[in-house]
This record gives sequence, structure tokens and C-alpha cells, in this order.
Amino acid sequence: MNQVEKQVLDSIDVDGMLEYICELISIKSLTGDEAEAQANVAAKMKSLGMKVDKWILDLEKLREHPDFSMEVNRTEGIGVVGIMGEYTGGKSLILNGHIDVVHAGDEANWEHPPWEGTIDSGKVYGRGSTDMKGGLACALYAAKAIKDAGVKLKGKLIIESVVGEEDGGVGALAAVLRGYQADGAVIMEPTELKIAPAQAGALCFKIKVHGHSAHACVREEGVSALEKFIPIFNALLELEKTRNERVDDPLYSNFKLPIPLNMGKVESGNWPSTVPESLLLEGRYGVAVGEDIEAAKQEFLDALEEVIEADPWLKEHRPDMEWWGGQFKPANIPVDDPIVKTVESAFKDTTGSAPVFEGVTYGSDMRHLVNVGDTPTVLFGPGDVRYSHRPNEFVPVDELVTTVKTLALIILRFCGY
Repeated sequence: MNQVEKQVLDSIDVDGMLEYICELISIKSLTGDEAEAQANVAAKMKSLGMKVDKWILDLEKLREHPDFSMEVNRTEGIGVVGIMGEYTGGKSLILNGHIDVVHAGDEANWEHPPWEGTIDSGKVYGRGSTDMKGGLACALYAAKAIKDAGVKLKGKLIIESVVGEEDGGVGALAAVLRGYQADGAVIMEPTELKIAPAQAGALCFKIKVHGHSAHACVREEGVSALEKFIPIFNALLELEKTRNERVDDPLYSNFKLPIPLNMGKVESGNWPSTVPESLLLEGRYGVAVGEDIEAAKQEFLDALEEVIEADPWLKEHRPDMEWWGGQFKPANIPVDDPIVKTVESAFKDTTGSAPVFEGVTYGSDMRHLVNVGDTPTVLFGPGDVRYSHRPNEFVPVDELVTTVKTLALIILRFCGY
């Protein structure tokens, strides 16, 4: 590191960053209700001297785009982008983070209040700490350190705070379509500080199985939708096994199920002594990096059709099937792309260690930046996704510190100064 880089790292306000993460956690920015949090981030960007673009998403127009998907019935979405830099010959860089979070569930299962932000034993606890308010705050405080050190960027730094990532990525898509593209991008998703140049896809689906109700005392005169679902359940598990055995990607060699098929929600029946007349399954279907989306869908439909054809009742009373909600296409960039190499060198100089390269098995906004915005994008951020979407979500403080330092070096080296 040269003297300017050292000066910037010395200017990082770690205590202020941790305080701000707790402030963001205290704003209950559930997917579809992000306005207060977006206003907070916009104000923070202005305090850093950034040019701020804040706008209302045109949801109806966005629905027309082939990559649009959304599960939440939202009435409003707000985009927030902060821009820093002179843009006098350097490269442009996007740092992207989503502000929306999922529900906390039963708060009795939390050791620390989910909506307060608590620092305890070297960890920041609270909903969104890992996924991904911690990473977003790291980007803002990396930019703050550059400002506080008096360094002027040659290129353009674009920090995006987007909504709706958890249910389909409407905010990131809106930012791309508003014209925010760059020479490279980093999304601060929780990667355990690994560098992820690839993300798998995930397609949400619904299957409704039809039965015939009857009183339980003569249940043989009815047809249980639950019983008719069992062969479908087994077929989907077999499909998951077959598809995962085919994945041969070194970035996913550590995963037993790089493209899992999850049957996450099942509802059936309406009374204990009534044969269930219907069953509704909602699930998530993993798609491999580089896999054709339509071919993947067809393989799913073929597996379902095989079960239907083998059962006279199902053949006569066909289940309803639809793709709905979040449709996360896979995305990837070459491991030798300039943004990947910049993240690698910055991480090495921050930690003294070589980074680990690994793909992620979850969907993210990366596919909008890469596939729609033609912006080479890598995932890199603090925390472990395993602690997201569950009680006692946390992010380690030392990983936050490593992330903010690494991001500061990435900005300097990619944008120039």
C-alpha cells in the first residue's frame, strides 16, 4: 500500500460505522416497507458530500421488463443512489446493497432484540445485520474515509441502496434501467469474505394438487390431495439429486447441493375430520450457473408430468403449476475480470492472506447488474448467509472492519485518484 491508501485506511471511522449499522437495524425495513430506511441512507449520503439521486420507482413500467419479478404486493418503491468522484479519466464503480429485510419471526426466539442492533462479544446482532445492512454501511464508510482523507477520485463511485432484493430485485433492476451501469461492481452480500464471481439461480414455483373431500369416517370415498402429493414430493427430491450430481463447477465443489430444490411451504386441508380436497406447495428451484433457464424449467415440468401420467387420478385432475414471485436467473463473470482482480489485490493487502474464490448458491441482484446492465459484478461482503433469515442474525465486527478497509482500497484502485 502507498501513503495515500494508508492515509485513507487510517481515516476509517469504525466506531461510527458500527453505530450507523445499529441505527439502520433499528429501522424496520421489511420488504415492501423500505421508505424510512431509504430516506435515512439518502441523508447519510448527502452528509458525505455525495450527489444523491432519490426517485419513486415506476412499478407499472418495470412490470413490462422480462427480468421483472416481485412477490410482495407493494404500492411504492424508492431508489437511492449516491455519486462521488470527478470522472476525469478513471473507471466507474458500483457498490450495491439492499436495504430490505425479511420478517424476524417469533421474537421470543431472539437472544437480542431483532430491531435494535446490539454489539456483543465481537458481533453485531439484529435483523439485517448480515443480510445486508452491515455490508451497505461498509460501503458508505469506505466512501467517508476517502472524503475525510481529502482524496479526490478520478473515476465515478456509485453507491446504490436498493429495495426489494428479497422478493425479486425490483430495486436493482430499476437502478440499471435508470442508467446506472459501470466498469465494475461489488455487491456486499454475506460471502464470509470470500470472492464470489458467480451466483446460482433460483426460481419460485407453486403447485396445487386437487383431491376430493369426504367425511373422515368414510375417507375411502374421498381422494386425499395430501396422499396424491406424496409421489410428487418424491419425484422432486429425485430431480434435485439428479440435477446436483451434474454440477461440475470448481466454484461449487464444496457444496453438496449447489442448486437445491426446496419445498418451503405446504398447505392442505381445512378440518381434522375431512379428507383434504386440495394441497398447495410453494417452493424454490435451483438453477446452475450457465444453465439455460427454459431448459431447466422444462426438466422440472417433465418430472412433474411423469408423475401425473402414472396416476389415473392426477391425470384426470391435473395439478396446477405456475412460476411466480422471485425469478433469480444465474449470473457469472470470468475470474480474471479486472474487478475480480482488484478485489483480490485489495483483500490481500488488507489481510495479508489470499482470498478464497467460491460461487454462492443463493440468488442476488448480481444477475440484474450483469445480465441487464452489462456491468461485471462480484459478490464480496461480511457475514455468513447461514445466519440470515433466522433468529439471532449477526455479523462479526472483525469481518466488517476487513470489508470496509477492502472496499476503500477497491474504490481507490479501481476508480483512480
